[in-house]
Amino acid sequence: MPCASDFDGVTLDAMGTIVELADPVPRLRASLAERGVDAASADVAAAFAAEARYYVTRAHEGRDEQSLRELGQACAGVFLEHLGAGIDADEFAPAFVGSLAFRPLPGVPEALAVLQASGLALACVSNWDVSLAGHLEAAGLTDRLDAVVSSAEAGAPKPAAAPFRLALERLGVTAERTLHVGDGGVDSEGAAAAGLSFEPTPVATLPTRLGLQGAA
Repeated sequence: MPCASDFDGVTLDAMGTIVELADPVPRLRASLAERGVDAASADVAAAFAAEARYYVTRAHEGRDEQSLRELGQACAGVFLEHLGAGIDADEFAPAFVGSLAFRPLPGVPEALAVLQASGLALACVSNWDVSLAGHLEAAGLTDRLDAVVSSAEAGAPKPAAAPFRLALERLGVTAERTLHVGDGGVDSEGAAAAGLSFEPTPVATLPTRLGLQGAA
């Protein structure tokens, strides 16, 4: 098992690792109803899932204000097309983006506090557009992170090494002394490509796995 003394830094994936998406379906249904579209919850959920598949391979394209707005409009268009709603995507995009709210996964704030108190430098490294830091701030996690790196900032998504290298630079730590935590193959593959060690989720048990005192 790894030990906290083996590392100077820990990087963490975002979605499914430190945050989860609060169900957007009720908010999306309300926004659609305001525009005269009565959509069933199951249909809205299916349309959102289609949009999510579209977004995940394009998150890094939202690298600045203009490209982020264009990405949001494109994602709203995919959602509306799948739903069969005759609504203008550009007009609906702010409501669509506004339906997205993220919250910490159980035990994550407490675990990050233990890691931080032990002296480890912490960064979030995620395949996300440039809005990542804002979402983490809204989730109340930025005080527990020393850096936030999105694939949009790095110019390439994981499993490319670029997002990890940017995080290492911002933290001032070496790859050999850094542990990455994630919930999927792109995380383990990306960590290996950048020379980082890897541990799977959940983050809630990470302090215990690293042998830290005060771990829950």
